[in-house]
Amino acid sequence: MTQSGFIAVIDLGSSKIKGVVGRKNENGVLSILASSSIDSGSSIRRGMVYNIEQAGANVQKLIVMLENSLERRIGKVYVSLSGQSLHTMEFSEMLRISSGMVTEEEVSRLRKSAEKFQPELKRNYRIADVEYYIDDKPEPSPIGVTGSEIEAGFKVIVGRPNLLVNIEKSITAKTGLEIADYIVGPMASAAIALNDEEKELGCAFLDFGAGTTTLSVYKGGILRRMVVIPFGGKNLTKDICALNFTENDAEQLKIKFGKAFESQDGPMFMSPFSSKPDVDLTELNKVVGMRLDEITANIKEQIVLSGYDGQLGAGLIITGGASQLKNLDLYLTQKLKMPVRRASAKKTLVNNSPDLMHDPAFTQTLGMLLFGEANCEMVKPEPIESEEEDHGNSSRSGSSGWFIPKGRNSRSEKKPRPPKEKKSKPEKEEGTGFFSKVEGMFGGLFSEEDDE
Repeated sequence: MTQSGFIAVIDLGSSKIKGVVGRKNENGVLSILASSSIDSGSSIRRGMVYNIEQAGANVQKLIVMLENSLERRIGKVYVSLSGQSLHTMEFSEMLRISSGMVTEEEVSRLRKSAEKFQPELKRNYRIADVEYYIDDKPEPSPIGVTGSEIEAGFKVIVGRPNLLVNIEKSITAKTGLEIADYIVGPMASAAIALNDEEKELGCAFLDFGAGTTTLSVYKGGILRRMVVIPFGGKNLTKDICALNFTENDAEQLKIKFGKAFESQDGPMFMSPFSSKPDVDLTELNKVVGMRLDEITANIKEQIVLSGYDGQLGAGLIITGGASQLKNLDLYLTQKLKMPVRRASAKKTLVNNSPDLMHDPAFTQTLGMLLFGEANCEMVKPEPIESEEEDHGNSSRSGSSGWFIPKGRNSRSEKKPRPPKEKKSKPEKEEGTGFFSKVEGMFGGLFSEEDDE
């Protein structure tokens, strides 16, 4: 990629929508150019776009914030793909080796078969990993190896067929941005947080989000199982609300005083909130512990179902915004009987922005940059650039920063030049001059079931 371009990613989280813009050098090392985040509100639920109108508006605000920081335009973005229904599925295909030696064409044919695989009532979103066997013997690099038969076992990420529908409606339709591609969130997190040794030895990788917790089991360098558990940090917050706190107060209490593992703290804390009862820390952490017990039971069951229980030499690795709960590593060590490591982006893959690199809430977002290849910078056509220059300069002097070009969103149709030309024709000004400005401002509010 040339120095004039960049990669832009949008991570649709249940708590915050995050955006990062960066470059990737020839060694795959990232340089961060801009980053920002905005509260999701109620627009994202369990990793799925729930309120299309609100999600689109939030993404639009986030893009403007990033563009103001960059002082460049964003024309396309990579978007995270997540949701409760995502999980791995196995697909196998076998071929006779025609020439006695595996060729690149034969390996390509096997992969194309996996890409065309469409399970019933699900959609094939991505091939995560593959194992090759030549005459029933495992072979990590099959091209050029002699044999009579080759078999490929693919791990395919599948989910509900309509996962992309609301994303496209909220981003493409509402903001005018082109979606360069969809990136499976758990794969992005693992790519930037895990090392090859951990994948080879075997590990359970947990991404604790606000709406969901994703478990990925690796062994022998291969993703063996990936599943999304429909509980996350927001569930802890809602449980604390049952102690007669608003959701805002409950979130602050969870962050400041919530613990996954009891220590010797005093039992009471004077509430900083006016007209609120004192906080019983023992009761608070009892509520937190009950929900964590439920989440951990699900994690334990999924590790067993993977077939690799007791074989994960690298233990448990945790990341994600909700993984910052105090003593969570101690709690999981005790409950799952395995070593636990907290993780964020690897230092070897990000050469600046230490605040983002050490923030587990941004692990997935930074990991998405590793998968981006297309230049996401908007290249304005010459005729349009010269014509709109005045509008761009005037907009930069205001609080909104860069001007919004035609096609970016509905507001782009508010600033055409024709109304100025109509001033020379007073007889037509009363009829249509004002109403032409609201053209294209109507958008339906699409309400689709969240991923439950």
